[in-house]
Amino acid sequence: MPFTPAREAQIVNLIRRAARTEILPRFRALSEAEVTAKSGPDDLVTQADTAAEAMIARGLGALFPGALIVGEEAAEADRSLPDRIAEAELCFIVDPVDGTWNFARGLPLFGVILAACRFGEPVWAMIHDPVCDDWISAAEDRPTRLERPGRPHRPLRMGPAREIAEMSGFVPLSLVPEDRRPAVAALFPEFRRATSLRCSAHEYRLLAQGHADFCLGVDPKPWDHAAGVLLCRQAGGYAAFLDGAPYTAARREGYLLTAASPDCWARLAERFGPVAV
Repeated sequence: MPFTPAREAQIVNLIRRAARTEILPRFRALSEAEVTAKSGPDDLVTQADTAAEAMIARGLGALFPGALIVGEEAAEADRSLPDRIAEAELCFIVDPVDGTWNFARGLPLFGVILAACRFGEPVWAMIHDPVCDDWISAAEDRPTRLERPGRPHRPLRMGPAREIAEMSGFVPLSLVPEDRRPAVAALFPEFRRATSLRCSAHEYRLLAQGHADFCLGVDPKPWDHAAGVLLCRQAGGYAAFLDGAPYTAARREGYLLTAASPDCWARLAERFGPVAV
């Protein structure tokens, strides 16, 4: 189904309503009982996650009957759900509160991520910042832009090519396997800055706006990366797995590298490949 401007507006309004009704009222207002751990003490889920995902899934189901909807929390309950992404003609991948650790700790660094995919290939995407109520979006036939209510949209471009020593980027070191962590950490001094925001939404937003040069995805969960890959591609960037395979939201293993250009990607892959793969 084509993503006409009217369809895009319906999806954007759905995400903004979910943020206003299910996410922001719970920010800095959660009780201990409303925050639980999943795989470990840093992998959290809150009532904001579950309520927002339920609202978004209902809305998307009404707008696009028959579409596969893969939410992060639904996939936690049904581990086979992401296996259907590759075969779905239309699939929506939702992270209702990306950066849940930040959200649960009262840090205003979280976002809502949504990607529409065709047989695993992202074709439309948005990342919404509920705190500022703005979002970046892109489609397979439209460049990336920053959108704000009542104001003209602004086209986005990733930054210019830089030398390795001038690059800034995001590396989630805590997700790197322990035996490879020292070798990956040893690369950090080569860059101007290497850090992690614990929030893919804002890392990809910064990349697409040209404020960072690369992002290394160690655990390429589709709800964290499918939207960001399309947004960066349509802003002039390049994304692929370190083994050279093109990105697909159906793949859940391997190191995913997104960079400002193919040349930047190749130079970064030379650094990360030998120590990460």
